[in-house]
Amino acid sequence: MGHYTGPKARINRRLGVAVYESRGALRATERRDHPPGMHNRGRRSTNYGKSLMEKQKIKHYYGLGERQLRRYFSKATSMKGNTGEQLLILCEQRLDNVVRRSGFAKTRPQARQGIVHGHFMVNGVKVNKPSYQVRPGDIVSVRPKEKLATLYRSVLEENVNEPTDWITSDAETLQANVLGKPGPSDISLPVDANTVVEFLSR
Repeated sequence: MGHYTGPKARINRRLGVAVYESRGALRATERRDHPPGMHNRGRRSTNYGKSLMEKQKIKHYYGLGERQLRRYFSKATSMKGNTGEQLLILCEQRLDNVVRRSGFAKTRPQARQGIVHGHFMVNGVKVNKPSYQVRPGDIVSVRPKEKLATLYRSVLEENVNEPTDWITSDAETLQANVLGKPGPSDISLPVDANTVVEFLSR
């Protein structure tokens, strides 16, 4: 799932949410906002089908595989508070999501690519794992190379990053400061996390 390479607009249409944010996918979704397939417009969905669709939203939005999602779910069940909220907060704390929300990338797949190629550091140490969990107080920065600085400054200038209270970014220093943990209001994905929890608990 983290390496999905198929038609992204098709997934957006099927799930009814813009989980893929590339311009081409968004344009294609706007042209055809109904689910793909000639027989899907008036099709009724079962409770199982709805739950599966909510799970797919999370997997595609954050670029998770089934095993990764279940690992986050297992961790969320041992944490205090609502399990669904904790599951999404763990997803939000992934490094690729932080890079996207900081404005250093236009999409999460683009953020993952930059991380895998070693473009980013956390607290001065190069990290090439998109799933790395950031913590309050962490500083995410672009590696000090002239080409990378030019690239990511231009991305920051063009990008309209999602406003959030728990991350701040600086175009001059090319740094993002993680001020705290994300809360339920910071999750922009419209998903019924409790339905996903029930689905994964089976």
